[in-house]
Amino acid sequence: MHHPRSRHPLQRLTASLTAFALLAGCATTQASRIGADDGMDACRPQRVALDSTGNYYAQDMIRGAALGAVSGGVLGGLIGAAATGRTRDIAIGAGAGVLAGGALGAAGGYLAAKQRQAQDQASLNAAIGGDLANENAQIDRTQLAFNQLIDCRLMAAEAIRQDVRSGRTVLEAGRLQMADLRTRVQQDIAIARRINQQIGTRGAEFDTAIDAVAPGTRSQVAARSAGPPAPARPRAPVPLRIRPEPNAPEIGRIAANEPVRVKPAGSNFALVETDGGLRGYAPASSFPGQRQAAPVGGEGGSTRELAASNIAKRDNFSESVTNAERAAQGGGFELAG
Repeated sequence: MHHPRSRHPLQRLTASLTAFALLAGCATTQASRIGADDGMDACRPQRVALDSTGNYYAQDMIRGAALGAVSGGVLGGLIGAAATGRTRDIAIGAGAGVLAGGALGAAGGYLAAKQRQAQDQASLNAAIGGDLANENAQIDRTQLAFNQLIDCRLMAAEAIRQDVRSGRTVLEAGRLQMADLRTRVQQDIAIARRINQQIGTRGAEFDTAIDAVAPGTRSQVAARSAGPPAPARPRAPVPLRIRPEPNAPEIGRIAANEPVRVKPAGSNFALVETDGGLRGYAPASSFPGQRQAAPVGGEGGSTRELAASNIAKRDNFSESVTNAERAAQGGGFELAG
């Protein structure tokens, strides 16, 4: 019987590579990512919910890269072994394979893996379409969690203002409370930025696949939002909202006939930017002559429609993070709002 330590060098190398890949995929704890609970944050559940949605993007991408590196390493080791049969060459070949496998996992690895599994173009389209549908659902969950977190912060800001106006809170205490709230919002946005970066990393893999199964989709989606903002003036005072939804929280107001710049957005809204840098959404009908945004592909149709929705959802989440960041820097979290 062989002693456990007498394993073949290739087996030991494979085990080492697997362990390395698993270590590379280890995630940080939630407390280290979002901070410890100080018992003073009324929006803590929403922050936890947002961060939790990020586990999906991080875990899957790390696992894919790790498996690509391990399989590439083993393949390189086998090539080296076949050439010389020497342990040293196995290690050298495996090292080169890890680099090649890692590169594959980092750029185009998703499409390559799907192509290896697919029997024909139809099955490739179906497999990628299914993954896009799942990705879209996950982005929807992340978007909802972020919306709920920012709504909670904006409601907290308004409560502080009302308490100061009514005299329930003295002015200096109100300023301290708002400063603390702004700090928390900036931490929220840092979490959202990290998740947005992870979505973008996955999106780059999907973009490669989209070009293979639905060529031209990305340029079509880009064309819908192309063009610079147009100058406009509202007919009457208009509230600006954090999202293109009628009941979304207000982050500011623009006066009648105030000069602004607008771009079409979804749901018959326009993205509005003032000369002071405030950005928010208002009904497109508030601005004479403004065109409506063209609809983006549906949720449950062809691979092309799912791909168009995926691109739009990624863009929308990124835009919402940017808008929240501007609100945190502007009037959304000022005492005199």
